[in-house]
Amino acid sequence: MNHAGDTITTTRDVDAVLIPLGTPVTIPAGAMVLITQELGGTYTVSVSGNLARIEGKDADALGFGDGAEPPEETMGGAEAETSGSVDEQAIWDMLKTCYDPEIPVNIVDLGLVYDVHVVDTDDGKNHVDIIMTLTAPGCGMGPFIVDDVRAKVLSVEHVHDVEVQLVFDPVWDRSMMSEEARLQLGMF
Repeated sequence: MNHAGDTITTTRDVDAVLIPLGTPVTIPAGAMVLITQELGGTYTVSVSGNLARIEGKDADALGFGDGAEPPEETMGGAEAETSGSVDEQAIWDMLKTCYDPEIPVNIVDLGLVYDVHVVDTDDGKNHVDIIMTLTAPGCGMGPFIVDDVRAKVLSVEHVHDVEVQLVFDPVWDRSMMSEEARLQLGMF
């Protein structure tokens, strides 16, 4: 169930990150928050006139679930079997679960991902290189988006390591968005 638009009272102190600055904050127990976006396993909330991002593992502070990590969608990563063929489409599909916390469109449809390349390493493992950008070079949420990309792609079967390179050439503009994204955001 999507809770966007719901006003919630936090049940405990919860760590969050201010948007767009990326500044860590603690939202106290009993605070009233408005959920503005629930996508990609995170929550964007409005609290005291500010936007903040709350990780899915802290959903219990919003009264959802038990605060446990959501189950991984695949069995990839350093602890899983990382030799074997990587399905590049699975990587693109996983990237579509990553969102800018201010925009309710995934980073692929926003046009932020420029390239994905799977490299077979000498030791038989798989390394994924991703080249991407942000909607604005000074976005304080950039490190959080990059970490989200890295963690989610690392969960793809047979992926051992992920490197995300942020570039700002070419500069992102809305013409890079998919037609679906432009329609969703009313930018046609």
